[in-house]
Amino acid sequence: MAAAQPLCERALSIREKALGPDHPNTGMSLYNLAELLAAQGDLAAARPLLERALAIDEKALGPDHPDIGTSLVSLARLRYAQGDLAVRPLFERALAIYENALGPDHPFTATSLNNLAYVLREQGDLAAARPLYERALAIREKALGPDHFDTATSLANLAVLLEAQGDLAAPQPLHERALAIREKALGPDHRDTAVSLNNLAHLLHAQGNLAAARPLYERALAILEKALGPDHPDTGRSLGNLAGLLQVQSDLAAAQPLFERALAISEKALGPDHPDTATSLDKLALLCRRKAILGRRGRSSSAR
Repeated sequence: MAAAQPLCERALSIREKALGPDHPNTGMSLYNLAELLAAQGDLAAARPLLERALAIDEKALGPDHPDIGTSLVSLARLRYAQGDLAVRPLFERALAIYENALGPDHPFTATSLNNLAYVLREQGDLAAARPLYERALAIREKALGPDHFDTATSLANLAVLLEAQGDLAAPQPLHERALAIREKALGPDHRDTAVSLNNLAHLLHAQGNLAAARPLYERALAILEKALGPDHPDTGRSLGNLAGLLQVQSDLAAAQPLFERALAISEKALGPDHPDTATSLDKLALLCRRKAILGRRGRSSSAR
């Protein structure tokens, strides 16, 4: 991805000079560069580019054009990744645009349903999120087929929600199906395959099947480190997942450096005030507390 950045920057420079700063093709170059920066984890640099691209598109195409929906979704996803929880109106507007312009059964409509459902789920409104996920899955299976990678995304999203509702049985075949689709469609080393590995491992972890979960977490981490780099936020989350399992297995010595590395990644990539940074701090604090308690117990036993 690093090799692509100067190419995107050069394309933007050419279009700004030849076509002007408000031309739709300039907006396209802004969008391409922003998406690349976001994929590299540089959210702060990507955000103003997406905001500028959206403004150009709204002026050139009008507020209800399908391309506006795409820009809204990209901006909302990035803002949410930065810890901005007030993105629901952007997703709702994108959904309304797609339903009106493309129809209720279009794949883009399914994408917007998934996005809005994700925000509702993260805000704790699981009951409102579930029918959106189910509708998105039905659209994708019909429009794209049962083995499409977007269908896999809908399967995974619904499975995660069911798990959050306390159902540890129904999600497993959904996660397994999503993983099989992604391995076949995208390859065994794709970042989305790693997401499915993490999802399935998390469920097995919750079921108490730690022996089955561990190699999945380890494989997911190896994929993300290779695909995204050692300092990407998704790599940090994967480190935290594996560290959490090691802690449950009482391997605190192995877990601590993983938690510490996850925290360092989050602070650098997302900032000291991001919710993921707070999660990493909490997990590391709990581990340190547990080590201290075990240390006191050991000293107490020696004194008897």
